[in-house]
Amino acid sequence: MNSSGPFLLDLFLIFAGGKLFAEGCERLRQPAVIGEIVAGVLLGPSLLGLVQVNPLLRGLAEVGAIFLLFTVGLETKPRDLVEHGWTAALVAILGMAIPFAGGYLYLHFTSHSRIESVFVGASMVATSVGITARVLADMNRLGSRLARVILAAAVLDDILGMIVLAVVSSLSSGRVNMVQLAAVAAEAIGFSALVIAFGSRVVGRLSPAVARLRTQNSAFLLSITLCLGLSLASAYVGMAAIIGAFLAGLALAEFSEAWRLEANARPLREFLTPFFFVLLGVMVDARGLLHPQLLSLVAVVSLLAIAGKIIGCGLGAVSLGTREALAVGVGMVPRGEVGLIIAAVGLNLHTISTAIYAVVLLMSVITTLVAPPALGWLLGRWAARRPGEGGRW
Repeated sequence: MNSSGPFLLDLFLIFAGGKLFAEGCERLRQPAVIGEIVAGVLLGPSLLGLVQVNPLLRGLAEVGAIFLLFTVGLETKPRDLVEHGWTAALVAILGMAIPFAGGYLYLHFTSHSRIESVFVGASMVATSVGITARVLADMNRLGSRLARVILAAAVLDDILGMIVLAVVSSLSSGRVNMVQLAAVAAEAIGFSALVIAFGSRVVGRLSPAVARLRTQNSAFLLSITLCLGLSLASAYVGMAAIIGAFLAGLALAEFSEAWRLEANARPLREFLTPFFFVLLGVMVDARGLLHPQLLSLVAVVSLLAIAGKIIGCGLGAVSLGTREALAVGVGMVPRGEVGLIIAAVGLNLHTISTAIYAVVLLMSVITTLVAPPALGWLLGRWAARRPGEGGRW
């Protein structure tokens, strides 16, 4: 086998395995993303050991997440986010405060150090919007009010999460750098606000020039360039790259139908996104769940993480009605890779133990696995009860 053989084998196993299990889940009326994550657990070191995480696969997985959020943005108009801005802000703020308080207080009263308690609380603040976005896309709900609130809250959640991470990182050095915090907050808020407010206008100004380009699919190539550029800019200001991709989609949403952007991007999304979700499963250490010393701590922290988001985000969205508020809360539950990033920062700074890192890792995995079937069940059940109201959802 030549040098590219092992990499191609990984690609084949991840893509084919993910799609096979996704098909099985869809036949069982479950979100396809569950099948892809389960395929990753099966293929990964925990069970069969056929796929190992490496930098190439990590990069490909990140690109998959970027294109998923880009296509989600293409289906979301900026005015839709602004329309539910206050609700989304409440969802983000309460969805940060209540889980953080729950995680911090539980660790503090079980005799863990203050800094470990803070890091666990911070890891419970995060939301991995890619998981929920995939479930909503699979169920054709991206145009709903529910989806708009979740996506707007996720952008704000990412900004708040960065500020929290900056605070806990400063605490690990014994002091809080207020100037650094202010700079981080200003960059993140300014970047997001500028793209949401002016992105669509700038693209509109460029559209006549795009029409004159001789390159085939010039509008689509421009959209990919903007997607990658804003993902890079987002990473530079300290936000998740997927937020930049989502903002790029927002800027192009008004032109998506005329330029056939969503239709052209869909095959890329279908090819790339399974690598992101399968790799999440590959990174799961299923054997860690059997460690007796961690089981009780993992169980309580995971329950607090789930309940904190459902209660906090649900209260923030209560103006939408009880059902939609509950769905918003469930949709904001997955921590995914965002929670893992916060835990990795604490481990790299030598401020949390490997045991606490394992607790946060398993909490992130459990919330990621629990949310898709729960959200799919809620939306499917209510749509079946009121089929005539599917558009509002």
